[in-house]
Amino acid sequence: MKLLEGKTALITGASKGIGRKIAEKFAEQGANVAFTYLSSVEKGEALVAELEVYGTKIKGYRSDASKFVEAEQLINTIVADFGALNIVVNNAGITKDGLLMRMSEEQWDDVINVNLKSVFNVCKAASKIMMKARKGSIINMSSVVGVQGNAGQSNYAASKAGIIGFSKSLAKELGSRNIRTNVVAPGFIRTEMTEVLDPKVVKGWEDSIPLKRAGETEDVANVCVFLASEMSAYVTGQVISVCGGML
Repeated sequence: MKLLEGKTALITGASKGIGRKIAEKFAEQGANVAFTYLSSVEKGEALVAELEVYGTKIKGYRSDASKFVEAEQLINTIVADFGALNIVVNNAGITKDGLLMRMSEEQWDDVINVNLKSVFNVCKAASKIMMKARKGSIINMSSVVGVQGNAGQSNYAASKAGIIGFSKSLAKELGSRNIRTNVVAPGFIRTEMTEVLDPKVVKGWEDSIPLKRAGETEDVANVCVFLASEMSAYVTGQVISVCGGML
């Protein structure tokens, strides 16, 4: 029996990086997967083709979760297409780094809207479906930066810290309906974004991590499978750091 057999999951921002690996792991574990992407239709179509080999229903949606109306329409469409929604992974996120003195209002607003408001939007719409079913698992993607802060990332840190507070509150609100809400806080994970970094910078990061290596997207995806499955049936309101001991 696969861990997510027969369940339907939504993963936002799944066309690359961590989101893509989560989608792959969920399909591998028997879940029907709905996912969102924003920029590349080609990447979205490629992911559908890649995941269909697992024999579950896969569908991509071009949707901007930071817009309330689009998020609401997305959830309604997924339920119409799949017949259910059991798991939500809010993974969509951006960075627009800069020291506060140089940060524009637009850079602040963009990061807060994409990273934090999208979580509110999707959770508000999805929780209605889950409350009727009296079951569900919500997984919100934060970051170690949301726990400890980082110079030059005040907007990103605020958005990721906000996700933690929001999720802990939601866990208290929805727990009586058997809906679990948890947070995953990745550390230094190898993705397309880290590939452009100076190897010396990467080495410096790795040396500072107790496990002496960068994390892989699979490390994060495996924790998400645990939180989405019945293996974590008594886990809610928690922040699980996938950081090799950075925190």
